[in-house]
Amino acid sequence: MAVREFLASRRAKITPEMAGLKLYGGRRRVAGLRREEVAMLAGVSVDYYTKLERGYLAGTSESVLDAIARALKLDEAERDHLYNLAYAASPSGRSQRRPLQSGTVRPALQFMLDAITAAPAFIGNHHMDIVAANQLGYALYSEMYRGPARPANHSRFIFLDARAKEFYPNWELAANMNVAILRTQSGRNPFDKRLADLVGELSVRSEEFRTRWAANNVRRHYAGTKVFRHPVVGELELPYEAMELAEDPGFTLTVYPAVPGSPSDERLRLLASWAATERIQDVARTTQPQDAHLP
Repeated sequence: MAVREFLASRRAKITPEMAGLKLYGGRRRVAGLRREEVAMLAGVSVDYYTKLERGYLAGTSESVLDAIARALKLDEAERDHLYNLAYAASPSGRSQRRPLQSGTVRPALQFMLDAITAAPAFIGNHHMDIVAANQLGYALYSEMYRGPARPANHSRFIFLDARAKEFYPNWELAANMNVAILRTQSGRNPFDKRLADLVGELSVRSEEFRTRWAANNVRRHYAGTKVFRHPVVGELELPYEAMELAEDPGFTLTVYPAVPGSPSDERLRLLASWAATERIQDVARTTQPQDAHLP
């Protein structure tokens, strides 16, 4: 199902003109490429491509996958997703994957986080949970800790908490990115029941999530800039760097260093003072509602 939806959605985005194909009259029933056109561009038979699109990717060679990626003009994230889907379809795809971390972090990782004092930093997992953070990390995401649920979860906050649309000035972008990252993770970890349960929950409870999930978009998420509207210090524009932790598969470290001398740099200093006064780390680590301690 995932393979069919992904390849069909990518076909629909590529017009014959974009693919360099000539049209010879007649009304087309689809705006994007037909299966036979993708097969021709990839240099495979129509029957073979149709079989692949129906989900029979097991044993597909890298050269064929690359040819399909070129025919569909897949970007790097989409190409990786296609490879992940093919790997998951192979007999060894499930048994050879390293177990992924999802719960608490090793003490050394928390020590590392606490040593980062001038920038928000947190460790997340492939379920979009915040597993651990430094003081500024908890302070940045303090809105996610108003309720009792732990660990705090980016996806549930964005789609199920009304405060998210105030916290993210460009909520549409944040929502699109979040779903694309979840879709990427589902391709990498197709047998993860907890991840599937999260997607199912959000699909039932949020039409905005459901619509975006159906688009089958994927993306990498390693660097960029995000804008937040924090209830205590106002707008923060922060570059971020994210890196997967090789010794802890499934965990990703993200750091938000402000540009030195920028307004956001000054506001992070104010946020650090507030976090220390409000003991934000204690609030974030408890399972009881702490609205009285939050703005």
